[in-house]
Amino acid sequence: MAIHLHEGDLPDGLDLGDIIAVDTETMGLITPRDRLCVVQLSAGNGDAHVVRLPQQPRPYKAPNLARMLADRKRLKIFHFARFDIAALKYWMGIDCTPVYCTKIASKLARTYTDRHGLADLCRELGGVELSKQQQSSDWGAGALTDAQKTYAASDVLHLHVLKARLDEMLAREGRAALARACFDFLPHRVALDLAGFGEGDDIFHH
Repeated sequence: MAIHLHEGDLPDGLDLGDIIAVDTETMGLITPRDRLCVVQLSAGNGDAHVVRLPQQPRPYKAPNLARMLADRKRLKIFHFARFDIAALKYWMGIDCTPVYCTKIASKLARTYTDRHGLADLCRELGGVELSKQQQSSDWGAGALTDAQKTYAASDVLHLHVLKARLDEMLAREGRAALARACFDFLPHRVALDLAGFGEGDDIFHH
């Protein structure tokens, strides 16, 4: 595994292919309050690219990163895409489509369990144990620790494998089309979240 740390943006000319694993790290879980600090990406080749974003006025300026994530010809794989694409939309102004969410895919395919966290998926479908020790750390610090970089990388290195396994399960259970419809709806769900129609005022609840 190689971890490539980039300050402020991806380097010019970097090509991560047509299917990119993506994750974000923020200062907390409330998107308008807690700034976006790190975006990590992988082409599924065992390498991770970790972009540390300095504090700056919105929308953040990272043109190479923004161009890649907004490219409609590239599929972006997330785990819990609803949170990540909201952070990218709010802090960078990116409409991140098309997307694939391994959490949604898991909930549709793995109905025999209620354990749909990334560590759970990696353990069962990838045979990998993930450490979540750095999940609640200061991602807005002036420099990332080696432990933070390793943690950030681990969140994207396995998403391609998880997607492949989940796609097999979705096809087997006849839910692939339903999953695709959910993925296509995600940007609209995020727009509702950012407009204030989130968990406390969800228009889909009774």
